[in-house]
Amino acid sequence: MNSDLCKRLGIEFPLFAFSHCRDVVAAVTNAGGMGVFGAAMMSPEELEEELSWIDAQVKGKPYGVDLIVPNKFEAKGEDLSDAEILAMVPEGHKDFASALLQQHGLEPGDLEPARADRLVFRKNISAEGARRSLDVAFSHPIALIANALGLPPQDMLERGKALGVAVGALVGTAQHARAQVAAGVDVIIAAGGEAGGHTGEVSTMVLVPEVVQAIAGSGVPVLAAGGIATGGQMAAAMAMGAAGAWCGSVWLTTAEAETNPVVKEKMLAASSRDTVRSRSRTGKPSRQLVSAWTEAWEGKAAPTPLPMPLQTLVSEPALHRIDQISQTGHAGAQDLATYWVGQGVGLMNQTMSAGAVVQQFKEEFLTAYERLGTLLEE
Repeated sequence: MNSDLCKRLGIEFPLFAFSHCRDVVAAVTNAGGMGVFGAAMMSPEELEEELSWIDAQVKGKPYGVDLIVPNKFEAKGEDLSDAEILAMVPEGHKDFASALLQQHGLEPGDLEPARADRLVFRKNISAEGARRSLDVAFSHPIALIANALGLPPQDMLERGKALGVAVGALVGTAQHARAQVAAGVDVIIAAGGEAGGHTGEVSTMVLVPEVVQAIAGSGVPVLAAGGIATGGQMAAAMAMGAAGAWCGSVWLTTAEAETNPVVKEKMLAASSRDTVRSRSRTGKPSRQLVSAWTEAWEGKAAPTPLPMPLQTLVSEPALHRIDQISQTGHAGAQDLATYWVGQGVGLMNQTMSAGAVVQQFKEEFLTAYERLGTLLEE
């Protein structure tokens, strides 16, 4: 595609695939889009291993890395030990999660070791943890690095510019987009409330033109995100001024995705109404597939979700156990199983390879373009 963004990043088609699965990232990049590897839960050593694998698969083709370095989180800047952080999680929240498992016939077991393992997330979002992740990311031939929550750290911006790596940031309002451009961000990802994972409240159809208008004249391209699962939707977003599409959910049901098979089947059967935006998983609003787990946390008996990253220490160990047991055929675990996904899940009705999804996007984009073109013919 003949666009400034495609030329700058060296890609054929401005479809960006956010995924925690390295296979998806490599497949999308090799199909002409850009895979973006989600690294929030990776230790620096794990990130090095994954990016080295991607390097070998894409053979110089461009890909990106997505990190979470929030501007605000509990105990930010405090030098706390692992034990002190774990002690900040109230017993009532842990008891609620364990009781929920028991109500559905699962033995929760001892979740404390799993909580300790999840401290890598807290370390990664700290200033020192972010620096270590950036050291790894920038040691590889990435073309893009993105921050998923708030303004990118100054170190990310400076190193990106020095190395010629585009720095992106996700936003949920026009005001946030202006602040990101003022900070020096190279690419804005306007994520509507339909998106999976962390989102704002403004819909994609409203947010994208709002952001495009807000930063008009800056030269900073806008990628549309949130509920986009087809090439026709991508064409619509670009008709509103977006330079491309940033998609995450659509890759969760691909053949390469490491999504829990039980959850993958639930996604394939789900409608667009089967998601909920809730703070119960990370402490910040994020959209996920409705299940017995999400419904319980939205109930009156549920404790108020904790600030990031403490809520993660409550939810993720329990959800990991649920995922494991659900794959044995346990009905209670299958009822509880969930994952982040956007409202576009209603359009995700069959399993395809990630490369085939890219090809389908291209064909649907072209069909939409040609259909609009006929309206102008005399």
